[in-house]
Amino acid sequence: MARELNSTYKAALTNTASTVPSSEAIEAAIKTGFTRLDNEIVHESVEKVLKANSKLVAAELLAPALSGSCALLSFYDSRSKLLRVACTGDSRAVLGRRGDSGRWVATPLSVDQTGSNPEEEARMRKQHPNEPNVIRNGRVLGGLEPSRAFGDATYKWTREVSERLKQSFFGRTPSAQLKTPPYVTAEPVVTTTQIHPEKGDFLVMATDGLWEMLTNEEVVGLVGQWIEKQSSEPQSSSWSKMFSSAQKGLPVEQGVKSKGMKEDGQKTPIRQQQWGVKGGEDQRFVVEDKNVATHLVRNALGGKDKDMVCALLTLPAPYSRRYR
Repeated sequence: MARELNSTYKAALTNTASTVPSSEAIEAAIKTGFTRLDNEIVHESVEKVLKANSKLVAAELLAPALSGSCALLSFYDSRSKLLRVACTGDSRAVLGRRGDSGRWVATPLSVDQTGSNPEEEARMRKQHPNEPNVIRNGRVLGGLEPSRAFGDATYKWTREVSERLKQSFFGRTPSAQLKTPPYVTAEPVVTTTQIHPEKGDFLVMATDGLWEMLTNEEVVGLVGQWIEKQSSEPQSSSWSKMFSSAQKGLPVEQGVKSKGMKEDGQKTPIRQQQWGVKGGEDQRFVVEDKNVATHLVRNALGGKDKDMVCALLTLPAPYSRRYR
């Protein structure tokens, strides 16, 4: 992907006579990089397989096409202080910023692109009219949860291509609902946000696994808590101690909690209900890691409940996917 984005970004620079490219050109370059790479994975691979007529070549080239992956990219322009986030699928980027109250505020910079998202469902039904099962039970054709992804070629190939590959090489039986592919796209949704470094802005990027365990506010609050504890400046440390002594729980403004899909298009953590997580933030979370990513993972897996953390880390694949 880096190669594709680099070439399209260079093209954008060339087309603007070596001047700084416009926001539209940058966004177009990002989208082109994503879609070109997916076309190479999904469609150019088929051309190479049919030309080679080799099962070995098919096994090597069709594996990425039959697999699927979401993608999340951030691009920060230090000159304009603009942060662009490109999202394909249900990974998520959340901005943390210190508010006027001294607490952190969580702002999602991407939307989970799944069949349960009302906007994505509306887009899909508009593109595929008279197909009531294009989204069924919150999934594309009743099977795939993300409505945007790399690969997942069985939702992009025609029925004829799928059947030919299955008969001659490797593949899967296409869905009985497959009528007007492609149903899934790798084109990202790109957002642009003004960054304020003086407010301590930070960005958390993670796959859906983290957001199935923690809310946006919990993640930002945990990072804020980690920042305050790790601070080594005397003035900041004393301020942090004063602040933490006056507050209980995480130092974050709380958003509106709801079940299922929230109004902002984000899924709510389903694992907390699955595991029967109980207790307030003071009983659940711990700060004991020097690495902030490890800090987030530890608290996502159970935090102070070391028995839970050990149990979830011990579960072997593929069973672990049911729990984490």
